[in-house]
Amino acid sequence: MTVTRLEIAGYRSVKRLVLPVHPVTVVVGANGSGKTNLYRALYLLQAAAEGRLARTLAEEGGTPSVVWAGPREHKKPVRMTVGVTLEDELAYELSCGIVPSDPSEPGTLFLLDPEVKEEHLWALSGGRRAVLMERKDRTAFLRDSEGKRVTFPTQLWSAESVLDQLAEPQRFPRLSELQRTLKAWRFYHQFRTDLEAPARQPQVGVRTTALAHDGRDLAAALATIYEIGDRRGLEKALDDAFPGAELQVEAPQGRFSLALRMPGLSRPMAASELSDGTLRYLCLLAALLSPRPPPFVALNEPETSLHPDLLGPLSRLLVEAAKHSQIWVTTHAEPLAEAVSRRTGYEPVRLVKHGGATEVEGPASSEE
Repeated sequence: MTVTRLEIAGYRSVKRLVLPVHPVTVVVGANGSGKTNLYRALYLLQAAAEGRLARTLAEEGGTPSVVWAGPREHKKPVRMTVGVTLEDELAYELSCGIVPSDPSEPGTLFLLDPEVKEEHLWALSGGRRAVLMERKDRTAFLRDSEGKRVTFPTQLWSAESVLDQLAEPQRFPRLSELQRTLKAWRFYHQFRTDLEAPARQPQVGVRTTALAHDGRDLAAALATIYEIGDRRGLEKALDDAFPGAELQVEAPQGRFSLALRMPGLSRPMAASELSDGTLRYLCLLAALLSPRPPPFVALNEPETSLHPDLLGPLSRLLVEAAKHSQIWVTTHAEPLAEAVSRRTGYEPVRLVKHGGATEVEGPASSEE
């Protein structure tokens, strides 16, 4: 199920933002404009579906650090809200606040945890919303497969989503469908290319249809594309970026390693010898040419370490990958954003800061 709309409120620099989401959405802006905050908001939805919401927010500094820090309307509770519309059929919204402090009650040590205040799942039809799930604090009701209203039988854990706490897919098929969709998304924002990066060293490998978030299983992922994926597509994309290059993957005793043979060199270059940009581009190839493409792929600043000459091949790679997956990209690189826009017809989402708040400029804006 593709994402058609993203809504964020009260999250980091985003006071309120509503965006249409296309088959390829490129978000561009200067440092500090809030690009990564949109990426992280999407990532929070997957974390909620997997039962990692509290941990993910803690790694960002905790809920008190991620809620909107700018001026607020008086007496309004401190909340952060993220919501998506899928296929114009389902809409899901998650709203969290800070763990309350009550002078009359013993304190808690877990002050970084979120307090899930509300969750909603709606079925959309003809401009109307039918409630499939509604949560208020630790209680929730749902509509089962027969349309009957069912109250959640136990008190919900306040730091995690209903999605991770309800395990009856046959009874609540739309809720289960949403969870499966969010869990299938893939996010890439920290490919390791340092000298000690696992991708530079031989690694025990298995058939790998989804590259790890840090690229540690790169050699096995590329070998998997060669064996059961689009080998010709991989070779074409490699030649587009590095004309005349030939990828080599070896696996003695099941330990996978890769090398790149370049024109004019008498021997292949081992992964340990490749530049950061070359290794990162190979990771992008493995991520975007997966034999089992996910419904949604998000890339945060994929142009990092890449030579400007690689932005053209990268734009073509992104558009090709969009035939099988919905693509979300945040980038500093205007040339990359423009190249993708020329090939897809979708205008980049350009972010700016006004009064400390992230806003959208241009025709892509649908802020409310």
